[in-house]
Amino acid sequence: MTDYYDAFEVSPVPVPGPDAVAPELFRGIYGMPSFVTAPSADLEASIGFWTGGLGFFVLFSVPGRLVHLRRWMFQDVLLVPADPTSAAPAPSAAATSTVSFAGLLGQIDELAEACRTIDADSVVAVRDTPWNTRDLEVRTPEGLRVVVTAAKPFDPAGEAAAGLAAIGITPPDEGGRTGGRRENGEHVR
Repeated sequence: MTDYYDAFEVSPVPVPGPDAVAPELFRGIYGMPSFVTAPSADLEASIGFWTGGLGFFVLFSVPGRLVHLRRWMFQDVLLVPADPTSAAPAPSAAATSTVSFAGLLGQIDELAEACRTIDADSVVAVRDTPWNTRDLEVRTPEGLRVVVTAAKPFDPAGEAAAGLAAIGITPPDEGGRTGGRRENGEHVR
């Protein structure tokens, strides 16, 4: 995986670092490239968890039918009422689906504490990964496994860099070059 380029300008996620600042909550209307739909047996409890624990806000709602939650741009969740006549199993501790959202290192502990305040058993883990992130894993009232993942600043001489290099992933050099190639011009704006 050496044929990539820096494209942070197309993402609301800031470049990792000690001075990284989270983007503002995004209230604009756009064509959503992707979103999560979560059936909820208790919309009010779900709204409380997502807004009070995970930092989302209610963008809009259709009473009794839909609640559109958002955090950063492209972090959209639609809560819908669960169908009580459905044969689908009730939410349980064993989540059947996982969704990941970007966060910042400085947010992980704060979000974990906020989730624990709402539901003491909601936080599954906070862990560091071999791919240089710190991840918060929670279970929502709908039984959804949510991972808030925060990239750590990249240290080219660090353990994570060595592990990534061992599987063929090398970082770009100072000029943005990787494997002797320059950025892919057709994707640069």
